[in-house]
Amino acid sequence: MADSIESELIARYNQPVPRYTSYPTVPFWNDKIDKQAWERVFSEQFAIQNSRTGISLYIHLPFCESLCTYCGCNKKITTNHSVEKLYIEAVQKEWRLYRALMKEHPVIREIHLGGGTPTFFSPKNLTSLLNIFLRDSVVHPRHVFSIEGHPNNTTREHLDTLYKAGFKRISYGVQDLDPEVQRVINRIQPAQQVRRATDDARTAGFTSVNFDLIYGLPLQNLNSIDSTIREVIALKPDRIAFYSYAHVPWTSRAQRLFSESDLPAPDIKMKLYLHGRQLLLSAGYHDIGMDHFALVDDELYIARKQGRIHRNFMGYTVQDSGILLGLGVSSISDTGIAFAQNNKNLHDYYDNINNGSLAVQRGYFLNDEDIAFRKYINNISCNGYTTFRSADIALLHEFCFPHLDQPLADGLIEFNDRELKLTSQGHYFIRNICSAFDLHLRRKPESPGLHLFSKAI
Repeated sequence: MADSIESELIARYNQPVPRYTSYPTVPFWNDKIDKQAWERVFSEQFAIQNSRTGISLYIHLPFCESLCTYCGCNKKITTNHSVEKLYIEAVQKEWRLYRALMKEHPVIREIHLGGGTPTFFSPKNLTSLLNIFLRDSVVHPRHVFSIEGHPNNTTREHLDTLYKAGFKRISYGVQDLDPEVQRVINRIQPAQQVRRATDDARTAGFTSVNFDLIYGLPLQNLNSIDSTIREVIALKPDRIAFYSYAHVPWTSRAQRLFSESDLPAPDIKMKLYLHGRQLLLSAGYHDIGMDHFALVDDELYIARKQGRIHRNFMGYTVQDSGILLGLGVSSISDTGIAFAQNNKNLHDYYDNINNGSLAVQRGYFLNDEDIAFRKYINNISCNGYTTFRSADIALLHEFCFPHLDQPLADGLIEFNDRELKLTSQGHYFIRNICSAFDLHLRRKPESPGLHLFSKAI
């Protein structure tokens, strides 16, 4: 597909749409959740899923020493490291509350430490945190443990400690290597720091290193994105997430600290994406879908080729665990038929946990329709293909298929009443195709809060 045609398609489909790490998406959840109902559903689903697939754990570690102005994550800025032990104690109490809902030892398939900056925590305290879960659980022989690290403060001691605990994957937040871009987003990390952190991870035994890159940041241009990606390619990370910068200053106030006039114009942002993607493809990376690229020997690429990747709040994963349990402030849990999110405010999180109550604040209980359409969206986002239930044909014709006329005309999909398949071109517009099957979005296209979604490119 020629760049001119790509640009035309990207302009057409560069609309605000969800990333579909959940369905229904968070804006459609209820602001209040029935805690007793959540506890009952969690306990029932754990009893069903634990012996079948095991569970995944996501632990949110919110602390950062400095504020990155582009960041939309839930974080707490502090240089006071005494907060580490207090937070670990709260997570331990939360884990005990969930363990009381489990009638057997959990089988852990996956652990992901996210943030914030997980490597804000000392190696000793990370060990204490991990022991909370590992000492009374069964670790699955094919487990995957991963962590998000900051190149500036991830030490060899961190990496050795994590490797001994079973961690083999690390994701570094690189974002951009241009000094001027780093200055305006307040994330100063010289390229040599990224190289050191990458070399240390591989020397320690980590088998998968991911870099997060962002296009559309203030002051970025074609020369700067070219330089950044060429430097990244030279380090040959196993995976690269090449994300579109989501400018949402109404929810991320730190984004008001730089001038919007410094953001690349929409047509320039598209060119940044096209150029960056082409450099990655030329260097041997393969597009997994929804912003992710991987080398051919990486497990994610292999799983994608074999049709066995999955998607949850941590992004693409090779683990098909039935339950994702989120611990810590703002974390999200998923039982397959229900979602729950913890308090976003750290003070409220501590209050709930210290009073012996789960910190879940908002969530959603899925009905049969939600479960069916969630499956369609997951199949498309992971495998590029889905089949339809005959029971859903009337809904599909009323709400979904009309939104597929343009993608069909553009050669992005092939579909009929039985199935849908992405074409090679359609693979680049997964979010848009998935949105056609978002009944909550289609039934209420003007719902409050939908402006929270970032654009597809």
